[in-house]
Amino acid sequence: MTDYDYIIQQLRKCHFTGWNDEVLRDCVDRLPNLSRQELAALSLSKWTKDYRVFREAIFNILFAEKIGLREERIKNLETAALIEEFKDKKSGNVSLIRNEMQSRYKEGRDCEIIAEAFNASNEKDQQWVKSQERHSE
Repeated sequence: MTDYDYIIQQLRKCHFTGWNDEVLRDCVDRLPNLSRQELAALSLSKWTKDYRVFREAIFNILFAEKIGLREERIKNLETAALIEEFKDKKSGNVSLIRNEMQSRYKEGRDCEIIAEAFNASNEKDQQWVKSQERHSE
């Protein structure tokens, strides 16, 4: 039985009985052995539609290169460009940009403009800046 056949068999079984953590881990561990075609078929399968963790694992394997490129691009952006992209809430990169800006703030880089951007953002970002300012006092 191939890895693909085993995973399909487990997906069908778990669809009716629920996931066993050990079986889920085993199936996720077998995903890198599959071809792109098999991974794509699994991600579109009706058997995986209710299993977010499993689908995310497939997605991460299929698009690992592109995910790494996006993170690298964000790390290399100037802070002003980061803030502009952070303001565009539909960019799809807001969470990654937020993490990068927080790490730059903690490193002491461009704290003033990062704090200004966070204060103009949502309440959670504003609270984060306030907590950082309290820790630095």
